[in-house]
Amino acid sequence: MANKVLVVDDEKLIVKGIRFSLEQDGYEVSCAYDGEEALNLAKENDYDIILLDLMLPKMSGLEVCQQIREFSNVPIIMLTAKGEDMDKIMGLEYGADDYITKPFNILEVKARIKAILRRTRKTEKTEEKTKIIQAGDLRLDIDSRRVFIGDREVNLTAKEFDVLQLLAFNPNKVYSRDNLLNIVWGYEYPGDVRTVDVHIRRLREKIEDNPSEPRYVHTKWGVGYYFQA
Repeated sequence: MANKVLVVDDEKLIVKGIRFSLEQDGYEVSCAYDGEEALNLAKENDYDIILLDLMLPKMSGLEVCQQIREFSNVPIIMLTAKGEDMDKIMGLEYGADDYITKPFNILEVKARIKAILRRTRKTEKTEEKTKIIQAGDLRLDIDSRRVFIGDREVNLTAKEFDVLQLLAFNPNKVYSRDNLLNIVWGYEYPGDVRTVDVHIRRLREKIEDNPSEPRYVHTKWGVGYYFQA
């Protein structure tokens, strides 16, 4: 089946160009031109990935991203203005998995989409024999990509789950920020290690009783991060 992509931007020529190019590659593409329309489509459909512009009418891309994260872990790529580093960081804080800076080359967009979809499928196939990871009250269900603390389900983004799964599969192994960036986001990812820090902080806020004194995801100062069972 074709991968389903939602493209959200109020500039119709940009949407038209992205849609045409993706459809040429066999994707099934839906389009939205404001935040409210995007949110409604995301609620009504199961997309494999969403391209989401930051500046939108009716509801900003950050608001849309934040609300989508309340019910879905679909990978989200934010489209941000050139040089707006704070917008990129805010996008990651609100649950985006990646970002692309405008103006962009459509080939970069397609390469980034393929990389995210490839890593998502690879993660789903990783360690197929191990269906459940249990550490204290924390439980990872690999098949469904769901995380529980006791009986409470924790809603993680795709990248947050990927980071946690990698660390949990390799307890007490310290990964540098560069290693995590390369393994989880890929060598072609143009972002920097702040992306890792943002995701680790968000992950701790969701799975730790006290994020400042973590039980599961620890920091090895000057080296990186590791999981302690």
